[in-house]
Amino acid sequence: MRILFNTEKLLGLIGALQTFTGLKTSIFDAEGRDIQIFGGHQEFCRLINADPEGHRRCENCDAQAVEACAAAGGIYRYRCHLGLCEAALPLVENGVPIAYLSFGQYLDNSPKERQWERTEKAASWFAGDKKALREAFWQLRQYSFQETTAYADILKALTAYILQEGIIRSAEYTDGQRLELYLDQHYRENLSLKKIAGDLHMGTTKLCALVKSLPEGGTVGQAIARRRIREACMMLRSGDAPISAVAEAVGYSDYNYFTKVFRAAVGMTPSAYRKANRH
Repeated sequence: MRILFNTEKLLGLIGALQTFTGLKTSIFDAEGRDIQIFGGHQEFCRLINADPEGHRRCENCDAQAVEACAAAGGIYRYRCHLGLCEAALPLVENGVPIAYLSFGQYLDNSPKERQWERTEKAASWFAGDKKALREAFWQLRQYSFQETTAYADILKALTAYILQEGIIRSAEYTDGQRLELYLDQHYRENLSLKKIAGDLHMGTTKLCALVKSLPEGGTVGQAIARRRIREACMMLRSGDAPISAVAEAVGYSDYNYFTKVFRAAVGMTPSAYRKANRH
């Protein structure tokens, strides 16, 4: 999906907040990539990102945070791979997250020495100047939960304004693409025809006709199942989670029903598929 950003207005809105609060704010696209409008990191994060391994870990952390934020459907608070506090909020257009506001690179108000011990252990792979890294860590600002909650509330209100004014918006895409993006974000949930139609702002009759017109056709229920089974296949190929855990992760609480749906779609049981696709 192609997203359009009004860089000048974003710099004015969020740049002013960043200057006032000291909290670093970033904007990620739907895949979790930083669009790098603002640039710059806290010194600690700059040192980490100067290391290729650190940069890779930071990018993976951002992508995972965006996925978790989409699943949460609202603000998602977390610690990054090195223990710094972060938070992300989705910008949702027609039921689909098209971008994310993220703020972070700060510490909470628990003892800083204890937070450093956790970070130092997590950064055991870091090949750079550990002394400089520690000094940079000690320069990170601390904020209380109440302070960051207040900031998140302001950003939440700002997301509505950003969408209303078209400061961040998606390029034109088809109803089929909108449905595909929606299922990518919500397939784990307990979905119904009425809920999907409502979230996509279309009638149930139109939704049924839309699914039927897609290359794979079928019903809305079958479209949901296809998306879930695709994810299950990926998990079975790449991980060792129990089959029941895979079923739960893709939206099936009933293991036996998951096995039945999987066999109908793939032609073999989940365990047989895993065995046949391990190298």
